[in-house]
Amino acid sequence: MTGPELHLDAPAKLNLALHVTGRRDDGYHLLDSLVCFTAVGDRITLSPGPLSLSIDGPFGAGLAADDDNLCLRAARLAGGQAAIRLTKKLPVASGIGGGSADAAAVLRGMARMGHPMPQHPEGLGADVPVCIGSRAARMQGVGEVVTPLPDLPPLHLVLVNPGVAVSTPQIFAGMTRRDNPPLPPIPTFADAPALIDWLHGTRNDLQEPAATVAPVIGQVLDALTASGAAFARMSGSGATCFGIFASAAWAETAAATLARNGWWAVATELASPPAAR
Repeated sequence: MTGPELHLDAPAKLNLALHVTGRRDDGYHLLDSLVCFTAVGDRITLSPGPLSLSIDGPFGAGLAADDDNLCLRAARLAGGQAAIRLTKKLPVASGIGGGSADAAAVLRGMARMGHPMPQHPEGLGADVPVCIGSRAARMQGVGEVVTPLPDLPPLHLVLVNPGVAVSTPQIFAGMTRRDNPPLPPIPTFADAPALIDWLHGTRNDLQEPAATVAPVIGQVLDALTASGAAFARMSGSGATCFGIFASAAWAETAAATLARNGWWAVATELASPPAAR
């Protein structure tokens, strides 16, 4: 890489709804998910130099800067060279696409440097294709089918992670049914209450098996509801959960209250469109 540093956002991904609709012969599960992205996330900096990775940030200690790190794998897949700095602000392995968002940010940066976007970024992880766009979308297949959607209405969100790691393969293995119905048709939502009403007719099919493995997930969901969330659900395979609140002030108050449990809790909103970041 030559030229100035590139700074790229890697926003947290939320599965507002996640239906598991089948499983392929190779064992990969088929998904149907409404995905959005939040204003909180990691940060990627690409600087001139040979390929390398350094990690800092509040959750940096939970990651190894080895050859298997998704940031390095993404750069190699794109065929680019840069000194990568990952500022890790999101909990590790927490169901909000942190590693996938980081890899997607590296791919976006490499594209800005002139390297073509890989044809099959899902090889890095199911969430990577949707994280490349980092905007509201319907994600299907094993993550490779991404349909951009109109911007969602403004949402006042609280993300909560209880600090318990859950194994995604273990969660999928705990499912009692894998051929669940897909999402209902996704309309254009006039406001947050309309979106919440639609969400009540959807599911996260991984929430029940995850809560069986880690019962604290149920405690987090109950705490979000008790704090005034109009809607609460787990994202991805957990253990991060989210609540939708009526106002930013309510969300800030709830996050401060929930953090007293020793949980990571942050109030946020939807990310701005990628062109504005």
